Amino acid sequence: MAQDLSDTAGTPVPPGSATPTPADGPPAVPPVVPSEPAEPPAGAPGKEPRTVLLARVAAAAAGGLLLFLAFPPLNWWLCAPLGLALVAGSLYGTRPRRAAWLGYLAALVFLLPALAWVRPIGYDAWLALVGVESAFYAATAAGAAMVMRLPWWPLWFSALWVAMEWIRGLVPIGGFPWARVGFSQGETLYTYYAALGGVPLVSFAVALSGTLLAAAVLRLPRRTEGPAETAPGLGAETAPGLGAETAPSLGAETAPSLGAETAPGPGREAAPRAGRGAAPVWRVSAALTAGALAVPALTFLIPRPGDEGKTVNIGVVQGNVPGEGMYFLGDEPAVVLKNHANMTHELAKRVREGKLPKPDVVVLPENSTDIDPYADPAAHAIIDASVKDVGVPTLIGAVVGIGQTERATRSLVWDPATGPGAYYDKQKLVPFGEYTPMKEIFLALFERASLVGRQSVAGTRDGDLKIGPVTLGAINCYEVAYDGIVRDTVRTGATPLVVQGNNASYALSNLPPQQLAMSQLRAVEHNRAVVTAFTTGISAYVTPEGKVSWQTAERVPDATVVTVPVRTQATIATKVGSAPEWALIVVGVGAIGAAAWRRVRHRS
Repeated sequence: MAQDLSDTAGTPVPPGSATPTPADGPPAVPPVVPSEPAEPPAGAPGKEPRTVLLARVAAAAAGGLLLFLAFPPLNWWLCAPLGLALVAGSLYGTRPRRAAWLGYLAALVFLLPALAWVRPIGYDAWLALVGVESAFYAATAAGAAMVMRLPWWPLWFSALWVAMEWIRGLVPIGGFPWARVGFSQGETLYTYYAALGGVPLVSFAVALSGTLLAAAVLRLPRRTEGPAETAPGLGAETAPGLGAETAPSLGAETAPSLGAETAPGPGREAAPRAGRGAAPVWRVSAALTAGALAVPALTFLIPRPGDEGKTVNIGVVQGNVPGEGMYFLGDEPAVVLKNHANMTHELAKRVREGKLPKPDVVVLPENSTDIDPYADPAAHAIIDASVKDVGVPTLIGAVVGIGQTERATRSLVWDPATGPGAYYDKQKLVPFGEYTPMKEIFLALFERASLVGRQSVAGTRDGDLKIGPVTLGAINCYEVAYDGIVRDTVRTGATPLVVQGNNASYALSNLPPQQLAMSQLRAVEHNRAVVTAFTTGISAYVTPEGKVSWQTAERVPDATVVTVPVRTQATIATKVGSAPEWALIVVGVGAIGAAAWRRVRHRS
């Protein structure tokens, strides 16, 4: 009787047996659907060979390393999908508990160097942050091990990745959305997905490319010469159950390696002994590879608004600071204020000499004055003189007192005629930098926590500030990583966007280029030019297409005037907001539910 092959993908093939075929015809062509590892037979051994475990560990670690290489300052962006392909391969066919440890390992290898910029605060803070953030990747890997048992698993894996990045941006202590995969794609083929669904869709696209590539490799056929032997690998023929004690891990006696000449692993059709069936299986892998390549290519079809013919001249001042690390202010009072006032005077001089065009507005960095201009008449006079010299409204950055014990990080419009006016107070505050969460506990445990000083108070309004001929969208440093803060500011009609920042404690680390890449994504996401002004760099101008048109070196004073487009048309991403992200989160969580239900049904 002819046998139906629709359920044979991923099921065990007894050693030495040929691939089952219909009695009256050639081997069936496998569908171009990444198949899932089947539940193991009862009594299957539960321990995989050491070589298989080592292969998994190596793949997870290599995947984490490739993810790091994709991020600035290296910007080897293709490493992102390749890294995720290796991570997915390391998880495929293993149990959730083991997958969690593999995910944690991959995250450690990725985040330790990616977040190395935290070290000036303290090595303990760096290691604690990496340890906590890696737990999110571990949980995601456990979920991935479940959803990879479903057909079309690359979609569910990628959606889960987006869900993980979302929850990281919320908890703990307000979240930490750094090192999202989308932020590695500042100016790449994937970048324009930001105009369709924001950074979450960029992350999804990168993950989908990587997992499709992993599925393609896992589906590759192989030739067997006699009985299949125990071989190490990243695909298991008898894939594990969802926690069943008898379920074998990847590589149980029939598990092949990615290159072993044995029976096929999970996601692969059994390799036919005769040549007739090999071609269809190769076509499956080729189709999956084509899908992986098509994902970035499809960005050329995403509609984006064009130029509107309006421009504004923005002066940018980078004054530099005297110190380094946690003590960047140095020992001399008001030196940061004086540095930025002096560079503002220098900008005015270059304009008078005809070396630079006359600006319509000037932007200084966050903390461009280290003295509260409301409370200190001398600081007020220094700022006022520099703004009068340049002769146009200027956006300064100041930390101002709120009562006796609190403060605000403020973007303050300073008019040459009327002085300080409208302002925006930073909404997303940096834990342990601008305020101390669980203050009593951390002050008792860590002396460094007292360096925060006055506790910052979060602002309550969006950053649209009318200044000169435009309404700038003020984003304050850390906030550029948060989708909602930037999107809400753009929706007020603000254009262009201005990111004021102070990275003096992290100068010459990988933080400044990482933040610049975030500004590139924001420019494309919202069809806005982005001007960044930082105390020590990197100050830059990013076009609405995400290209860095001008940037400063770090740790040097600089000033220039850039002509930037004033665009008002909204992208699809701006209009739909977080809807694509929520849709992907629902898909990812739903896939876990489906995998759990499938397991229960299978056991019953």
